[in-house]
Amino acid sequence: MSAAPGSDRAVSARTYSRAMLETIFFTILVYLFLSRNKKPRRPRTLDGELKELIRTNYENKEIATEIRNYLLWIIENNDEEKFSDLQLSKAKEVIDRAGPAAFYWMTEIAAQLSILSAAQINGIYTGIDDELGVNANPEAVIHAVVKIG
Repeated sequence: MSAAPGSDRAVSARTYSRAMLETIFFTILVYLFLSRNKKPRRPRTLDGELKELIRTNYENKEIATEIRNYLLWIIENNDEEKFSDLQLSKAKEVIDRAGPAAFYWMTEIAAQLSILSAAQINGIYTGIDDELGVNANPEAVIHAVVKIG
């Protein structure tokens, strides 16, 4: 049943395909809008806030322990090759877990160790002397600097 050309009843295949594509595009757009990732909501109750504080405190303690253990491992393996694949992979694991702040924190601890060792060599009094005594080793300094819990 086809209408005469030029009449209002004639519907071409292009019109159907264009309408079909518009419908598919609109459906995909609505689906993407509804299924986007939303930020996790912050708890609004005191119990929820307390749980979040406990969770973040626990995560921070885990990260600090991991950094301290890595630094102690570096000191234990001081006689091995510097920047070996194993050392770099362990450092990458720490940085992946703790983020860029871990790199800053580890360099800060290394700077403190070098300052303390220079002060100890030159006989200059530091605040850590009270805690560790005159003969402080790097492990004791790391335990004194990286206090957990």
